[in-house]
Amino acid sequence: MRAFSGSRLAELCLVLLACWLCPGSALAETRVALVVGNGAYTSTAQLPNPSHDAEDVAASLKRSGFEVLQGINLRQAEMQDLTIRFARAASRADVAMFYYSGHAMQYNGVNYLMPIDAMLTDEADLKRFVRVDDIVNDLQQAKNLRILVLDSCRDNPLAETLKRSAGATRAASIGRGLSKVEAPRGTIVSFSTQSGQVAADGTGRNSPYTTAFLKHIEQPHEIGDVFRDISSDVYDSSGKTQLPELSLSIIGKFYLNGQVAMTVAPTAPQAAPQPDPCAAAEAHWKAAESIGNVSAFEDHLARFSSCSFANLAKARIEGLKQKTVLAPAADGARASGTKAFDGNYWDVTLNCPASGKAQGFTRALAATVTNGVFHAEGQNPGGSNRLEIDGQIPADGKTTLSARGTTGASAYTLNNLAPGSPYAFTIDAQFERSRGSGKRNEARACNLVFVKR
Repeated sequence: MRAFSGSRLAELCLVLLACWLCPGSALAETRVALVVGNGAYTSTAQLPNPSHDAEDVAASLKRSGFEVLQGINLRQAEMQDLTIRFARAASRADVAMFYYSGHAMQYNGVNYLMPIDAMLTDEADLKRFVRVDDIVNDLQQAKNLRILVLDSCRDNPLAETLKRSAGATRAASIGRGLSKVEAPRGTIVSFSTQSGQVAADGTGRNSPYTTAFLKHIEQPHEIGDVFRDISSDVYDSSGKTQLPELSLSIIGKFYLNGQVAMTVAPTAPQAAPQPDPCAAAEAHWKAAESIGNVSAFEDHLARFSSCSFANLAKARIEGLKQKTVLAPAADGARASGTKAFDGNYWDVTLNCPASGKAQGFTRALAATVTNGVFHAEGQNPGGSNRLEIDGQIPADGKTTLSARGTTGASAYTLNNLAPGSPYAFTIDAQFERSRGSGKRNEARACNLVFVKR
């Protein structure tokens, strides 16, 4: 047998390592994807792009080494069958992705995907839809990385039909667009636009979101950067009117199309590697998001102007400044009559029933109303489980309040979040003299009662 020199053996090892990392190698990680495009609806407006979106995304993912299950214009039974096949495939995969283009809606904080033959005369018909929560649970079976992509926040006429049949009380549970989904650990969640908003279907072959997805998904970049680039591209191409919702909870770096670089070690000593200027950008962005004001986003932009979140920081700053410009006019319109709700002692009771694995709870907060400005807060002695609720109550008493805080015990959170994790949501409320009621809009169905002492 021919003997190898030390240098030849080292070269052979590098070649074998490169082949092991190639997407098509037998030793490479297992990747599976379910790609669905529903547009030929029988009971509501048809969508021209989803079938093209699904075809193009499926082809792209195959080039990245995915085993792809593909469905176009699926009826209820077909959609259920394909999601069952995907659940089985995900259980043996290292990487799993679910991509959906078509109609969807939220009801009582739960997101539903719509087969093309679905009817929606009342809430019982929602059982014919596919729950996004079930898809998220299926994705969690994959070992390393899970990705949920929903290009489905188009305007859905069936949601209006359900509102009319639900009556005034329950119609409030039917939100606009989709409800936000917090990414479980090891997961990326990307919506075509922000929760509670409606996305454009587009006029070309693909929707604006899928156009950006196809542009970036095969790039040899870290997967978190890929989805941030997708979000920035959609925001810029839409004239800053459509900003995708993105939630990442991944540890480490993942590459769907990472390049393998092989170099010969130089004989001369190398200089010490320079620190990555963007290494702390993601952690700082999460902190800025939890604060949510202009100063926090401007600070992020000053520190990380060339990093992945820079464009999103600019978008947040612009949006907040626009609200500030419009606020005086709105305040002037509300000025008369808002003092009718003023009082230093309002009792607020927040009740969240059990949801999935999350335990239910009831929480009391103290609030004040001054010149129609509402503020409530509550905090544990240790500093965790903090909650603040703010907003303006107009003369008619109908308003949307903003809540922001940090989680307490993990058992009471939807995704088993660590204590002290930041969160935020909005509340649709109605005040009448010394009483009021409200409902949480995002993620979890909770009710609020306001009582003036």
